[in-house]
Amino acid sequence: MAEGGVADLEIQRAEIAALLKTPLRKGDIWYLVDSRWFKQWKKYVGFDNWDKYQMGDQNVCPGCVDNSGLLKDDDPQSLKEHLIDELDYILVPTEGWNKLVSWYGLMDGQDPIARKVVEQGMFVKHCKVEVYLTELKLCENENINNTVTRRFSKADTIDKIEKEMRKIFSIPDERETRLWNRYMSNTYEPLNKPDSTMQDAGLYHGQVLVIEQKNDDGTWPRGPSTPKSPGASNFSALPKISPSSLSNNYNSISNRNMKNSNYCMPSYPTYKSYDYQEPGRCNEQPGLCGLSNLGNTCFMNSAIQCLSNTPPLTEFFLNDKYQEELNYDNPLGMRGEIAKCYAELIKQIWSGKYSYVTPRAFKTQVGRFAPQFSGYQQQDSQELLAFLLDGLHEDLNRIRKKPYIQLKDAEGRPDKVVAEEAWENHIKRNDSIIVDIFHGLFKSTLVCPECFKVSVTFDPFCYLTLPLPLKKERNLEVCLVRLDPLIKPMQYKVTVPKMGTIMDLCRALSALSDVPADRVIVTDVYNHRFHRIFAADENLSSIMERDDIYIFEMPVNRLEDNDQVVIPVYLRELYRQTTYSHSSGSLFGLPFLIAVPRNLTEEKLYNFLLRRMCRFVKTSADCEEIEGTVQCFKEDGINGLNGVHDEGSPSEMETDEQDDESSQDQELPSENENSQSEDSVGGDNDSENGILSDDICKGQQTTGHKKQLFTFQFINFGNSDLIYIKDDTRQIQFDDRHLRLDERSYLALDWDPEVKKRHFDDNSAEDCEKHESVEYKPQKKAFVKLKDCIELFTTKEKLGAEDPWYCPYCKKHQQATKKLDLWYLPPVLVVHLKRFSYSRYMRDKLDTLVDFPINDLDMLEFLINPNAGPSCYNLIAVSNHYGGMGGGHYTAFAKNKDDGKWYYFDDSSVSTASEEQIVSKAAYVLFYQRKDTISGTGYFALDRESTKGASAAVGIPIDSDEDCNENEQENDDIENENCMHTY
Repeated sequence: MAEGGVADLEIQRAEIAALLKTPLRKGDIWYLVDSRWFKQWKKYVGFDNWDKYQMGDQNVCPGCVDNSGLLKDDDPQSLKEHLIDELDYILVPTEGWNKLVSWYGLMDGQDPIARKVVEQGMFVKHCKVEVYLTELKLCENENINNTVTRRFSKADTIDKIEKEMRKIFSIPDERETRLWNRYMSNTYEPLNKPDSTMQDAGLYHGQVLVIEQKNDDGTWPRGPSTPKSPGASNFSALPKISPSSLSNNYNSISNRNMKNSNYCMPSYPTYKSYDYQEPGRCNEQPGLCGLSNLGNTCFMNSAIQCLSNTPPLTEFFLNDKYQEELNYDNPLGMRGEIAKCYAELIKQIWSGKYSYVTPRAFKTQVGRFAPQFSGYQQQDSQELLAFLLDGLHEDLNRIRKKPYIQLKDAEGRPDKVVAEEAWENHIKRNDSIIVDIFHGLFKSTLVCPECFKVSVTFDPFCYLTLPLPLKKERNLEVCLVRLDPLIKPMQYKVTVPKMGTIMDLCRALSALSDVPADRVIVTDVYNHRFHRIFAADENLSSIMERDDIYIFEMPVNRLEDNDQVVIPVYLRELYRQTTYSHSSGSLFGLPFLIAVPRNLTEEKLYNFLLRRMCRFVKTSADCEEIEGTVQCFKEDGINGLNGVHDEGSPSEMETDEQDDESSQDQELPSENENSQSEDSVGGDNDSENGILSDDICKGQQTTGHKKQLFTFQFINFGNSDLIYIKDDTRQIQFDDRHLRLDERSYLALDWDPEVKKRHFDDNSAEDCEKHESVEYKPQKKAFVKLKDCIELFTTKEKLGAEDPWYCPYCKKHQQATKKLDLWYLPPVLVVHLKRFSYSRYMRDKLDTLVDFPINDLDMLEFLINPNAGPSCYNLIAVSNHYGGMGGGHYTAFAKNKDDGKWYYFDDSSVSTASEEQIVSKAAYVLFYQRKDTISGTGYFALDRESTKGASAAVGIPIDSDEDCNENEQENDDIENENCMHTY
């Protein structure tokens, strides 16, 4: 424990501040520190220039490094899920960790949480601290069902894993072994590159690894070894798979081909999957092909299946039209690599040869150009869709040299003119199959609140992100401490708006407890102290799920009644030390708040404090039953009312000094053993400040044969703010500045260890009852319609303070009002339901059911373009997300373009689905195709080629096919303005 003075703390602050700037280097070790402990340490050492108020104050000393808040309750060796850097924990390098532990020590029973710096990304490398290790299930080939769980870093090699497995299963050093990756019930991959890391090998959380021992006769249980020559196979052995073990979700369909494509890049031959094929089996139906999960890649599989079942895009790739439009020179593109890799995957899916394929090469290419997708952490399917659509667009952009275009405001011109100009400018720089299929146009109107300048622009979009029109609420568990000291604290579960204020929490609690909302104070308790004392107008978003929220009932509204002052009270247990001139103490128990008159005697204050603790403080020297003490309060009329006895006598609440032994047990520290911070009551300068002598001001005076249970000190109140009048009444007077409640200023009650042991009942102090609301399970939320979401999207809103608009007239940023309107909708409309919400303190998912139509979604009512044309859509695919934030599972529903039936895609599994299954709370991204563009209508060039054999170069109309035909014949006609683009 650090015991030095301010100079020592300055050294601590400077050294840790410098070490926190250490750059990440591959292989270095960093340590996790609970952010709450670290914030307390920052207060103690005055880390921030604006927060040096309590620097060096032993009462805010953080104590031993405590990471219990980061660990699971049922498994103290495992981290809680979904922890966030800087919000839940702080990362410090090895040297910084060693210094902190040498200064403060580590909590008993805890191990350091050490994590390695690893490189992520297949091609674009970046360093990152691997906070969450990868859990692998290890087993022997002879007993596959008996697995042992171990955690490894992504930087660990196959060789290290194999050595660990040999150790676990007691395999002799002379015995030859080899490793297998068992990623499906009947699929094994050899891990025959010892130097490969877990990331290189594609191993993921929950992966099963099998170690195989060579037989005594030199053979392998899983088959003969293959010669490792340049021309030989990449497999060291063939797996033993029985035909009966091959099964899938098409149990009702016989004679299905169970062959698995090894869809892998040539540069990664080691990780090919085996091809399983049984002679005589018929082929799969094109498009009904699953995608193997490579390790948390269900988000990618879901997005691919949705795009794969978008008919015009898939036909474009299956007919090799993409090869004519590959743009290798686009600086914003990927040199055509994404398009070519995607094309190969689509051809595999629609070949009709495979029941599932392994999209390892596609994931590799995506990770190469987007490092955020290179690892094996769960990602967002919509974010991958956005990247993929943009990447395909740039790889297939028909514009080889993009011209510079000066954007213009509407300046009062008609919407039709401005919209056509905006689309033409867009096509001059962006013209691809992605634009043809997915791009639309919306109108954005901004109005300055000061000069009322109206700015109108038309902007293209690739998908619509729709908010959910719900009153966003959350449940909080809080503990109410009543004014009546005899009533046990009670735990409540309250429902509050997520974006509400502390007053909303007070009102919700008032509805359940009948305690007036303006007579409570909300606090966050951590480590026996008030971490925060909230003001009524503070945002609820600052309260995290793991915070311990205690709400204290007050006798009056502290903002309206200036006759009383509210004081935070901490409990301290003092320990005598011989090496220092003062004693040190540690906090214990639950801190509390008391409201006291601005003028009162010291004896009345002591009496009041003791009365506040009467439920768990035994006051008789021989430790009689506490009920007797409780009864004395009832007789005195103490029934939840704050106040003190008129007499101010603490006689009933003090201990009798009956014999020498009793006196010795209750002896309190002498003056030179008590901490004397400059703000404490008493001290060397008492006479100068007009304050009473130490023995009186520290509550150590005796009355007859009575001795008090504890002493008390005012911490950080300031000597000049507290006035002690030198007379027999020992009066305490609070200044106006003490009306402001602050967790930094508090009253410390110091207990001698022996006195505490004899008189303080820890069990009673921690006793808490539960209100029936804690067990209440809220009813399922009502569903909302998709059209409600669209209406909310087109509703006028005010920009936030963090996202202002620069007004060209006012020449400054303004919180303007903004309204979006739909002008032109694309052939395929992608709708992203905004289920995930993020803030500095929170992350959450809305699992509300959105009712969306399968057929005949009519968007005409939302289009402001009078010549919008056909606007009726049918659903073709849905990306689903199950579970909560930071994890969960992605699947997809999709309608096969060949047979018109719905199917459910769950990684490698494909099964039939009904329309009744599609609308669910899991729906996340919706794909709609306009009815006038479906196969057979001749809308797209390829469709016309297949039905009419016509030329591929035709216009895309807004209104109808007839209008576009007229445009082909009369290119200079005024009706040509209705054609949005050509390809």
